[in-house]
Amino acid sequence: MSLFSRRGATQSADQLIPSRPVQRAGGVSVTPDTALRNSAVWACLRLRANLISTMPVDLYRRVGGIQVEVPKPPVLVNPGGERVDIVEWLYSSQFDLDRSGNAVGIITALDGLGFPAVIELVPIAEVTVKVRKGKLHKYRIGSEEFDPSRIWHEKQYTMSGLHVGLSPVAFAAWSIGEYLSIQQFALDWFSNGAVPSAHLKNTAKTIDPDAAEETKRRFKAATAGQDLFVTGQDWEYKMIQAEAAGQDWIEGKRFGISDVARFFDVPGDMIDAAASGSSVTYASITQRNLQLLIMHLGPAIVRRENALSRLTSRPRFVKLNSDALLRMDPLARAQMLAGQITSRQLAPSEARELEDRAPFTESQLAEFDRLFGKGTSPTPQPATPVPATPGATP
Repeated sequence: MSLFSRRGATQSADQLIPSRPVQRAGGVSVTPDTALRNSAVWACLRLRANLISTMPVDLYRRVGGIQVEVPKPPVLVNPGGERVDIVEWLYSSQFDLDRSGNAVGIITALDGLGFPAVIELVPIAEVTVKVRKGKLHKYRIGSEEFDPSRIWHEKQYTMSGLHVGLSPVAFAAWSIGEYLSIQQFALDWFSNGAVPSAHLKNTAKTIDPDAAEETKRRFKAATAGQDLFVTGQDWEYKMIQAEAAGQDWIEGKRFGISDVARFFDVPGDMIDAAASGSSVTYASITQRNLQLLIMHLGPAIVRRENALSRLTSRPRFVKLNSDALLRMDPLARAQMLAGQITSRQLAPSEARELEDRAPFTESQLAEFDRLFGKGTSPTPQPATPVPATPGATP
């Protein structure tokens, strides 16, 4: 279960490079799999993968300084083969990138130009990277070794001199472990595994072990069937289980959620983390999503665009269309389109195309003229003929 190997030493794949202990005495073990039990980790990974994977993938090239869209090759439509389309492939690889800093796949087919045509993603925990004399040598996936030319390896959170990305889960191990420890202790407590659930005490005399066991047996036999347990005035029963549900537990879990969100580059309010102190308000959902895109998702999107562009021949390049994330409310969108039409930045026909509407028909244009006057219909008017210059050749 390693990703990095140098000079015979193998270190954990989806954990920190170099490795560090992630378990303390009495604590819980934090791995990329157990970390998913933390709702904040799951929410951060899900949010980032959901948003990035559902952005349309477009392929362009520049012609005369203008960005022109061109047909996409199969690898940008079904990169994992017929059964894995681009949305699923982007989600899985983004999940691995955000969790372990790396996404790895085996190139199983090439196109006519020698570029990857099919990339089958593999579990990152099964990957080992072998380095010799500071250079990438081999990839080992399970028990099989591969030449780097047969492997698709995408990285994020990189450092100089390392051939792999760093794992946020490993760096956040203490914060995640604190949350999981609290969670585990609470489960043990309320399932009566950590401490006794109640205290049955004889206030009149000392009870020897045999009598104590007999009393406990009789008590459990009576209460198991919700029957009555009859005692004299010398027995005292005290519940102690619920006393442990203190404010410290709640505060500890609340802090853990916000702390994890910072490691995974997600605003706390986006995963319903409790906000404390001053808060930032936004005039619209569009502004909130714009802040999320610029400050948090933008760099990851650029890295993915650069990586996907390597799957095509130059000068083509890939762009992830983030317009869906910045989708406005109907009123704001109508005002924006009207402003662009008035300022001559957008033609009415282009605005209708953006709204998935067909071009105006002749009857619609006639209705505009009838309602608002001749010449007010949203269509370019015929150009005024220019008088011919005397003596000019027609």
